[in-house]
Order: sequence, then structure tokens, then C-alpha cells
Amino acid sequence: MKTFKMISVEVMQDDGVLPFPLYDGIIINQENSHRLWVLELFIDEKYKDIMEKWKTEKTILTVRVVISYPGNEPASFIVAVEDWSQIGERISVLMKGRLERARSKYAEHLLEQLLEDGLEGDALLEQFETAMWDRPKLRRDFIPSEK
Repeated sequence: MKTFKMISVEVMQDDGVLPFPLYDGIIINQENSHRLWVLELFIDEKYKDIMEKWKTEKTILTVRVVISYPGNEPASFIVAVEDWSQIGERISVLMKGRLERARSKYAEHLLEQLLEDGLEGDALLEQFETAMWDRPKLRRDFIPSEK
């Protein structure tokens, strides 16, 4: 097994992404024949209702997780909420699933957005390099109510 620090996690939805600000998180590659991964999120208790709903309904979720370093490209997983438990004013959420092998194409989408913004030449290159390091959310990823 290999364990990694979870930097951020967000659930992909039809109308954008739903981020879950982490107090802490780990991700474990079980390295077994089923290729299963375990994600444990330590988040605010205000999310317990949605976690209970997803657990009860056995909802299959696509999540994007940044592992180890903020500059890493997010990895996509197909998971289900296995369980959650209350710890003070926070909850610990256990998800299990598989790594999705599809590449996110973040760089291509970022470049497209920068070109739409009218950047070119050195300004385009500088903004692209900065954004590839900082990994800001792209306009296409925002849920409409957050715009």
C-alpha cells in the first residue's frame, strides 16, 4: 500500500464542480488486484447531509483530487461514499473507488481560456506558465451560482 497527502478534493457535477475544503485528507492506493483506492476526507460537519445522501443512495461520484503538492494535476477517481463519522464539529468521510485513467486536459482548457481572454505573445506565455503552477479554477469548472 502507498499513502499520499490529499491537498484538495472536488466532486464533478453536470453543472460544474462542488469543492470540499479540507482540514486534512489522505489517499491510499491499496495496490490490490481490484485496483482500489481509499480516500479519507476530514471536512466541516455542514457536509454531513450530502454525504449521508450519497452513502444511502449508493451514488457513484467522479472526484478530482490533488495529491501531495498543490501544483500537481488533479487525478480523477470514480468513488462511492462508504461511511462517515462525526468528530467534534467536523466529519471524517471514507470513500472507495478506482482511479480514472482519462487525462483532464487542464493545460488545453487553460490555454483556450487565456486565448478567449485575448492574451497573446509574451503575456500569454507568462500567464500560462503562472497558471500551470498555481492551478486556478477555470471558468468552465464553476457551478453557475458561484460565478
